[in-house]
Amino acid sequence: MADAAAIFSKTNPVLTSRPRRWLPSPRRIALVVVAAALVAVLFIPLTKNTYLELFGETLFVGMALLLAFQGAGATNPKKVPRWVAQVVGVAVAAVLAPLFVQLFTAGGSFERFIGSHSHVRGYVLVTLVAMVIGLLVALGSLYREREAEAESQALQIALLRETLERQATDARLQLLTAQIQPHFLLNTLANVQELVESGSPRAVPLFRSLIAYLRAAMPHLQQGDATLADEEQLVRAYLELMQMRMPDRLAFSVEIDPALRTMRFPPMALLTLVENAIHHGVDPHVDASRVEVRAGPGEGGVLRIAVIDTGVGMSEKASEGTGLTNLRARMRAFFGETARLELSEHSPRGLRAELVIPQPA
Repeated sequence: MADAAAIFSKTNPVLTSRPRRWLPSPRRIALVVVAAALVAVLFIPLTKNTYLELFGETLFVGMALLLAFQGAGATNPKKVPRWVAQVVGVAVAAVLAPLFVQLFTAGGSFERFIGSHSHVRGYVLVTLVAMVIGLLVALGSLYREREAEAESQALQIALLRETLERQATDARLQLLTAQIQPHFLLNTLANVQELVESGSPRAVPLFRSLIAYLRAAMPHLQQGDATLADEEQLVRAYLELMQMRMPDRLAFSVEIDPALRTMRFPPMALLTLVENAIHHGVDPHVDASRVEVRAGPGEGGVLRIAVIDTGVGMSEKASEGTGLTNLRARMRAFFGETARLELSEHSPRGLRAELVIPQPA
């Protein structure tokens, strides 16, 4: 769960909430300038001031509203929601900013401001306009911020779900691999034990082959990411080991398209098919048999990896074992639902087990 926890951690550069800025963005400042210019035009018929005076007053009030909104949004109040602090901040600025402007034009005298009908009228007019426009813009901005936060949370949830699904798939692959590995190793050791107990002269070279095989196989038992070249190496070593056990009854060939050797492949998946061919096809057959391993592109944009044996064939197999059942699940988990395992009779005798997987892009 470490990857999932990192999604919401403070160190995640993508999904961590961006810090609230005290200073407004250039885009918002530009919008305030344009709005102040338009409002100043509307005030011309209502006052005797020049356009530049009106523009200066409305721009000052607009910037005060913007700073109040931005500053309240940058705070982190504990007792009230942030949007409430922003609305209250805009309302307070809409009252105080026009008052400061009128006091400035009245020479700083509050008595002169109160006694001037034009100053009071201008204050009330600007305050009402600032209150209405400021609150409407603030609410609209808050609505857009809520939508942006909802989209960000949706992306976080989607990424978390994808991460958890990937972790679940990896865990399932590890479980299925763990089920297959003991099965394979125990069968191999049982075959070696037969030769040792029978006193066969091939016991010593067989042990050497087994040790060489285990040296190649053990690193792949723990890793979760293997290639088809790794599988080819294991399959060759395994077939050589089995050929030493029954030299008169087993021949084999391995033909892997060189272009496919670097392809990611589930560890020991191909080996499962080869082992199945040996123990359920070649071993029960009294005559000489052959195992062929082929891998290459097929029709319809798929890759076909086949293990063909000339053993007893499908008719003497009552049902699939744990190895093939797990292999089907591993292939779907690794390559997707379109990956499949096909079993068919091989002419004149034997079994063809073929993995059909989508061709990687």
